[in-house]
Amino acid sequence: MKKSNLALVIAAIAGGALSFFAMRAFSPGEAAPATTPAEHAGQPVAPLPSNEGALEEAIRFYRARVTRDPEDTRSQNALAGHYLQRVRETGNEDDLPLALAAARASLAAVPAEQNFGGLTALAHAEFANHDFAAARAHALQLVALRPDRRDSYAALGDACLELGDYEGAADAFAQMAGRGGKDIGTETRLARWAMLRGQTQEARQHFLTALALLRDLPQPPREPVAWCHWQLGETAFAIGAYAAAESHYQDALIVAPDSFRALGSMGRLRAAHGDLPAAILLYEQASRLAPSVDFMGALGDLYRLSGREKEAAARYELAEQLGEHSRKVHGTPHDRALANFYANHDLKPEEAYALARGEYDAGRRDIYGADALAWTALKSGRIAEAQTAIIEALRLGTQDARLLYHAGMIARVAGDMPAAVDFLRPALTLNPHFDPLQSAIARKAVVAGGVDPGRSGARPNLNKPGSAPPATTPPK
Repeated sequence: MKKSNLALVIAAIAGGALSFFAMRAFSPGEAAPATTPAEHAGQPVAPLPSNEGALEEAIRFYRARVTRDPEDTRSQNALAGHYLQRVRETGNEDDLPLALAAARASLAAVPAEQNFGGLTALAHAEFANHDFAAARAHALQLVALRPDRRDSYAALGDACLELGDYEGAADAFAQMAGRGGKDIGTETRLARWAMLRGQTQEARQHFLTALALLRDLPQPPREPVAWCHWQLGETAFAIGAYAAAESHYQDALIVAPDSFRALGSMGRLRAAHGDLPAAILLYEQASRLAPSVDFMGALGDLYRLSGREKEAAARYELAEQLGEHSRKVHGTPHDRALANFYANHDLKPEEAYALARGEYDAGRRDIYGADALAWTALKSGRIAEAQTAIIEALRLGTQDARLLYHAGMIARVAGDMPAAVDFLRPALTLNPHFDPLQSAIARKAVVAGGVDPGRSGARPNLNKPGSAPPATTPPK
């Protein structure tokens, strides 16, 4: 890394010091009377009824209608939306091709100029299927057709965010916010944008506002309410506020006891506290509900830490199989989750790099795409490329210990231990147990650099003159 670039990156981190569900859980038009978060602070959290039966009935109803009349655009649009809702609520991606097919059938019957709903359904389905370039192209078409609607800009901002077009995303979200009072969809998007910029407190306030708006609805929807509680937990966990995170995860599980997101996050939290048996039970529950690369990889790590190598190996094998299945469902050769899984476990370094590099070259250049590229480049021996990519990953000042950890390990392999420590120590200060395996590696690396990882409870002032670490360069 060049010294000037590195100094700017570290300054951005100090100055800075949502998932598919975040993008599409709420339609921008879902407004409710304005209520401040404080007015809801004392409200008890209670279970909400599941709509699973109604959702399945709606899918059967609209599927029967389009079977009778494939050119029934209203039914095709509704069917696409319900398929996407089932993906969000269950984590099962097998409905994605069905949602895409319904949206395309709608537009085949009536073109986009007369079928705004069909075009919206297609943009949403493409987004869910990780075809973000197509989603952005269709979102731009939505904006051209209906610039007065918030949901046009919502679709555009969502796609821009995933592609790393942060200027475009910020503009789209500003357009949303400027069209009337506060609403749920706008608040959740502003929250995610704040998190990416390292503005954790701002993100928390937006999520609280979204939750207040949801609870003011005549019939608060179960999954979105649980999701907001879970996101508040994720916001707290990101900065090491474990007690607050646990409270929010518990609230999510009160609202929806089968929330696989909250179960998985609660498992991660129990692991952070060193309670591996409880963590394993929670991850097992989450994996039964919504098996994924991330859940299976984490579960394998916990078995490994517990000395249960055979069970760990079985979960790692399942993680790889799930990654391959996801690639088939999405119809893409790329998979960021699988690339990171391989890199985290020092498996198939060339394949991991190809997965991350291919996605990045295909146009998905957000900070986590750059991070995956940096991490897999490091593990495959491409140190100079890793150094370049990690600067891109850190450019927003995102408060994520994993990003700082990766930056530190890249500097370490490049032979610059002072720079490595100046990244790794803030990572461990920010979130000491961000990952059961990787945080332990970070602590060992800091000790190897001659610094006690627990010597300071506060993050160093990286903006202080002379505090920037030396430039890292690949070894000759």
